[in-house]
Amino acid sequence: MNQQTQVSVEKEKIDFKAFSMHILKSYGMLLILIGLVILMSILTPYFVTTNNLLNIVLQMSVIGIVAIGVTFIIITAGIDLSSGSVIALTSVIVASLAHPNSVPLFVAILAALGVGLLTGIVNGSIIAYGNIAPFIVTLGMMTAARGLALLYSGGRPIGGLSEAFRFIGQGNIFGIPVPIIIFTFVGLISWIILNKTKLGKAIYAIGGNEQAAIIAGINVAKVKVIVYGYAGLLSGLAGLILTSRIASGQPTAGTMYELDAIAASVIGGTSLSGGIGTVGGAIIGVLIIGVMNNGLDLLNVSSYWQQILKGVIITVAVFIDVKKNKKK
Repeated sequence: MNQQTQVSVEKEKIDFKAFSMHILKSYGMLLILIGLVILMSILTPYFVTTNNLLNIVLQMSVIGIVAIGVTFIIITAGIDLSSGSVIALTSVIVASLAHPNSVPLFVAILAALGVGLLTGIVNGSIIAYGNIAPFIVTLGMMTAARGLALLYSGGRPIGGLSEAFRFIGQGNIFGIPVPIIIFTFVGLISWIILNKTKLGKAIYAIGGNEQAAIIAGINVAKVKVIVYGYAGLLSGLAGLILTSRIASGQPTAGTMYELDAIAASVIGGTSLSGGIGTVGGAIIGVLIIGVMNNGLDLLNVSSYWQQILKGVIITVAVFIDVKKNKKK
């Protein structure tokens, strides 16, 4: 082999390695999701059925909506621990308004979205203008919102919801569950915001380097309030859907949902250091958790082991994220 041929071979090896790394970086989580689906299909014949696959997306639609909002926040190098409690607060308030012969349905819906938006704006305002760490602020909101939910409902579920309201969480349009349609719509709108608007560019800029974003003329405080408000709005929407699905307002609803949402976002490639993340990645992360939970349930694996496995996956995802950031 002459020197020119050897150089050509080495170049091809480098090009192939670079191409492989690009594929893994861009589509690694998608490949893992596909691999997980194939594995579960082999392990249980009940997995790959239309009803079961729709059920996975349906079951994860609420967490998926929350995860999208959380992804916006994490991209700005923030965190939100309050989304589960906001779901509970929204749940009891909307349930108290969604009775037959009560207020019009749109009023109940607006109330749910308004509660979520308000809590998000409060979080964002304190973080942005009070210069307090997001972890502390959202931890406080997590406790306060759960307490308000218990106080408002007297610690009891609120039932007797109207049929029109129940359709939001239990209905189908052309055979597709309404929550999946809403989840898809939220994903599309959120993708447009992050990828096609000035706000989206500002969100990534703040997460990448907040001081540089300030120098560039970005109103960082305003953007943070919008981001936390949007995440709160999506938590309110998630609470509305969950309440409709279970046909009652539960002051204990949404427990641990914030951690599942954060896990889905991180598994989907969102960096806890900020500046990196996509809506598509968050959705893939949600589906990975959903496929894993559903498949293990079909295999009769203990829920305790499922929790352990989820914890391991989250830890590995964060470890990979830290390693990638160190290389940069």
